[in-house]
Amino acid sequence: MLTAIVLVQAQRDRVPETAAALAQVQHVKEVYSVTGEWDIVAILRLPDYTHLDDVVTGHLRPLQGIVKTQTMLAFRAYSPDLLDQGFGVGLKEE
Repeated sequence: MLTAIVLVQAQRDRVPETAAALAQVQHVKEVYSVTGEWDIVAILRLPDYTHLDDVVTGHLRPLQGIVKTQTMLAFRAYSPDLLDQGFGVGLKEE
């Protein structure tokens, strides 16, 4: 299984509709609206590399409201305990 992260710049007035449309595309498993340079992050889970071009170029890029995308491939996943350590810096448990 291949994981790809797609960063999306959307038309400002179409972020919710664009995110909803992204969530309906096959192999898109999670969609988040985010702050910063990018407006939306989509997490893809693909059976293999041959599906990447079909999903990103064939299905995501043509969606109305998408201005620009950047795709990253994940090399390795880390355990939830390690992720909690990295994202929990400065937080104190009570």
